[in-house]
Amino acid sequence: MSRFDPIPEDRFTFGLWTVGNPGRDPFGDAVRPVLHPVHILRKLAECGAFGVNLHDNDLVPFGAPAAERDRIVREFKAALAETGMVVPMATTNLFTHPVFKDGAFTANDSKVRAYALRKTLDAIDLGAELGAKIYVFWGGREGSEADACRDPRDAIKRFRDALDFLCEYVRDRGYGMKFALEAKPNEPRGDIYLPTTGSILHFISTLSHPEMVGVNPEVAHETMAGLSMVHAVAQAMEANKLFHIDLNAQRIGRYDQDLRFGSEDLKQAFLLVRLLEGMGGRGRYEGPRHFDAHPYRTEDETGVWEFARGCMRTYKILKAKAKAFDADPEVIDLLAHQESWEIDPLLKGYSREKERKLRALPLDANDIARRGLGYERLDQIMMEHILGTRDAGSTS
Repeated sequence: MSRFDPIPEDRFTFGLWTVGNPGRDPFGDAVRPVLHPVHILRKLAECGAFGVNLHDNDLVPFGAPAAERDRIVREFKAALAETGMVVPMATTNLFTHPVFKDGAFTANDSKVRAYALRKTLDAIDLGAELGAKIYVFWGGREGSEADACRDPRDAIKRFRDALDFLCEYVRDRGYGMKFALEAKPNEPRGDIYLPTTGSILHFISTLSHPEMVGVNPEVAHETMAGLSMVHAVAQAMEANKLFHIDLNAQRIGRYDQDLRFGSEDLKQAFLLVRLLEGMGGRGRYEGPRHFDAHPYRTEDETGVWEFARGCMRTYKILKAKAKAFDADPEVIDLLAHQESWEIDPLLKGYSREKERKLRALPLDANDIARRGLGYERLDQIMMEHILGTRDAGSTS
């Protein structure tokens, strides 16, 4: 076994909807047969994954009778026990059925909002039964094309009411779940409410139980709008709100591509892995590494499992390269020269004594500006680590 082959301890997860995607798109029919959830579970276990995540209707068909629902869940739980796989995260499909054409929690029709809330309660029960402790909300239909249809402030209030209700439900049932909200700027709506990780972080501060709610940033969703996934994740981590993460790849300005992790913009993928794994020895993200990506439409089922292994192997390869980069003596030296350690304490926490010392510092703006920072060299060293041409400490 290669050191880059995935093992459960890596905590890699996939959604039933990811490897189970049959390759259908807006311009073409499915190219692969639909895979049974138990089959997906077993194959992911063979690939070295830690767990599988799901929407309610990925496992239980929409409208299935209670007896059918219970049979399906019973069989799936047996397969979880057989394989040792887990379900760390669950979510609700509030976007496929026509009833959600104008949104779910934010729809103008109160009957739609009631139905969305009831469907979510059932789905939370399902997630709890399967052991999920993270519950993700992607508001795929929470938006508009004709903005005159509602005041966006009403939409935000309705979303808040729904989350406050669901937080109380989880507390009342003792499920011990946390919620993670997922941002996306557009698609399938013209514009989606709360379109960025930053806007969601503020929204969370307005909830009745903000401690229960965090974010689930996705590479594709940040990148398609030209934003930095690394910066979004860093802000979430700094706020202790990174409850879950969706890893994939994306080209800027394109539709939501959900490509294999690391297959586009390898530099950003490297920086993201470095951040998640604790760049420079800082705190790391301890949650599951979830791949919300889809195999190419060109693939048969064999290609599906190549895709899954590829996502996980690329992450582990980049993790090793990030550790080598941070341990590189030249990198350590370049970064150490950016700080003036005797000045730094003066910049944290105001006092009159610190103000006096700050004003007394011999700071010449022109002299400071003349100093080169060495970032070109730093970036080139990083590229050589990514490209595999530099061992830690090498200067050749």
